[in-house]
Amino acid sequence: MELNKRQEQILQIVKDHGPITGENIAEKLNLTRATLRPDLAILTMAGYLEARPRVGYFYTGKTGTQLLADRIKKMKVSDFQSIPVVVNENVSVYDAIVAMFLEDVGTLFVVDEESLLVGVLSRKDLLRASIGKQELTSIPVNIIMTRMPNINVCYKDDLLIDVAERLIEKQIDAMPVVKKTDKGYEVIGRITKTNITKAFVALAKDDLL
Repeated sequence: MELNKRQEQILQIVKDHGPITGENIAEKLNLTRATLRPDLAILTMAGYLEARPRVGYFYTGKTGTQLLADRIKKMKVSDFQSIPVVVNENVSVYDAIVAMFLEDVGTLFVVDEESLLVGVLSRKDLLRASIGKQELTSIPVNIIMTRMPNINVCYKDDLLIDVAERLIEKQIDAMPVVKKTDKGYEVIGRITKTNITKAFVALAKDDLL
C-alpha cells in the first residue's frame, strides 16, 4: 500500500508522540478531526496504526513487508474458491476429455452415485490413457483416476497460503474444496493456481483491506 503525503505525516507524528488522540494529531497538522478521519481509518485498517478508546493512536512498528505478510496470512480458501467441475466415476475417458476441454480446466473431480469424492483426473492422467490403441469410449475414468487416500483436499476455512504451499509441494495444479460428511467428502469448490494468482493480484491492487 502506497501512502500519500498526509498519511506519512500522520504516521510520523504517531511514531514521535504516540499514543496520541486524533484531536491532537489534527492540531499538529492544523486540520480538523473530520478531515483526518478517512486517513486514520485507512492507516488503522492497513495495520500501520492501532487505536484504543480513551488512549489514542499508536504505531504498530510493523514494516510494509510485515503488514503484507499479515494480510496474506488472513486470506482464506472461501474468499477465492471457484466452482468445481465434476464427472461421475462411470463416464468414459473420452467424455472426461471432452468435459475438460469444454470447461477449460486442468483438473476434474470424480464423484460416485452419491456425489461424494472418489477420485481426481489431471491432464496427465487423460493424456497417459490416450496413448496407445485403447478405445477411449469404453474405458471408465475410475480405471485411471487418482484415488483416496492419495487425493489432496482442503476446506473452505483453510488459509490460502497453506493451500498454495501444498500445491507447490505436491506439484499439482488444483485441489478440491470439500465438506466432510458421515459418508465421505462432498466437493463444494476448487482451488487452483489461477485462483491463487487472482488473490495476489487483488492484494497488489489493494482490493483487500
